Amino acid sequence: EPAEGQDKALDRKLHQSIDLIAKDIEALAFNKAVARLYELTNAIEKAAPSASRNVAVRALARLVAPMVPHLAEEAWEVLEGHGLIADASWPEVDPALLVEDEVTIAVQIKGKLRDTLTVAKGLPNEELERLALASDKVQRSLDGAAIRKVIVVPDRLVNLVV
Repeated sequence: EPAEGQDKALDRKLHQSIDLIAKDIEALAFNKAVARLYELTNAIEKAAPSASRNVAVRALARLVAPMVPHLAEEAWEVLEGHGLIADASWPEVDPALLVEDEVTIAVQIKGKLRDTLTVAKGLPNEELERLALASDKVQRSLDGAAIRKVIVVPDRLVNLVV
């Protein structure tokens, strides 16, 4: 399978997991750390083959090492890691990937959900309104009806009153 390109969502999940798992281990909250490892494993499993996925798999081996050292050493050997995993450094966290920079906006007509849009966080209200009106689903639901009022809740929702 070719491993090309980046998977932005997986990169974000990986770095958030690294940060949270480190904090959980320091707080001796191993059950939380294991739960986050399961979440990360599921995200890796669902992701398409990519450079990001390869990085995530290697990081996952280092993240499980404190809890299952023998298994981690075996995985590290299969992944052709250098030396012992016990000597490998903890994966670095990219602080820029800890913040969500995209939001999902609900588009409603008369209070009923008609579409969702994934957009950059912090878009101006006029731009959110324009994107909502440009949606095919919204246009079909409007069916030519005149819009009396548009209510925009920034980074959350656009409600069209007809």
